[in-house]
Amino acid sequence: MRRWRIDLGYEGTDFHGWATQPGLRTVQATLEDALGKVLRLPAPPTTVCAGRTDAGVHARGQVVHVDVADRYEIEPARLLHRLARVLPSDIRVGDARPAPEGFDARFGALHRRYVYRLCDDPSGPDPLERRYVVARRRTLDADAMQRAGRLLLGERDFAAFCKRRAGATTVRTLLRLDTVRRGAQLDVTVEADAFCHSMVRSLVGGLVSVGEGRRDAEWVAEILDAQVRSPYVTVMPAHGLTLEEVVYPADDRLAARTYETRRRRDEPTS
Repeated sequence: MRRWRIDLGYEGTDFHGWATQPGLRTVQATLEDALGKVLRLPAPPTTVCAGRTDAGVHARGQVVHVDVADRYEIEPARLLHRLARVLPSDIRVGDARPAPEGFDARFGALHRRYVYRLCDDPSGPDPLERRYVVARRRTLDADAMQRAGRLLLGERDFAAFCKRRAGATTVRTLLRLDTVRRGAQLDVTVEADAFCHSMVRSLVGGLVSVGEGRRDAEWVAEILDAQVRSPYVTVMPAHGLTLEEVVYPADDRLAARTYETRRRRDEPTS
């Protein structure tokens, strides 16, 4: 078997998220079907992604790996060309190549970077960007949102901003939570080693409450410290969110990173 790394982007509007679901159009199933066709496999292969995205969430920097038997060997350039011919227009594979030893798209990642886009112009966002930007009726205070975001950084238990899953930890290391205004648009950049279910959209929901003046910056820290899912935190709409980048260590550190990531964290180490 040979492991391949595939880098892709997609517009999530017409997908029911990344993960395969019976009877629904998903990114994973569409990609796997395309790989099965172009490699002439007896059945579609199984892909593993860096981060599962929910229905309506977009990606520019999604990364997956797939294991394919050596007898289905193909040149990377030819694989890219064939995939471009069979994939729909809302999925684009930008690169496909044999992965280095020890590569794991999910557990080998150092961190993932998402951007959530908001618009507080009273007339709404640019019509050409309406599928990627969420409109808000109230003016947002980007400085207040930035101050609030800094209170959440570090290795913490983010249970207050996550939908719990049985047997899964909610401890994560939040590396960046920045709000930058670009005219009437605000970009909220969220970067962490990994994310819990709905964590990014919940974090942005907390910042929006601060930005609209309904809460002060310290409120988000109080919510976090409670370590209980808060009914006062809004989960923002999916279409404003884009997975922009997944970063991996140098090739000689891939196996060690995968081992480290698999360590379950029930409590923050700091």
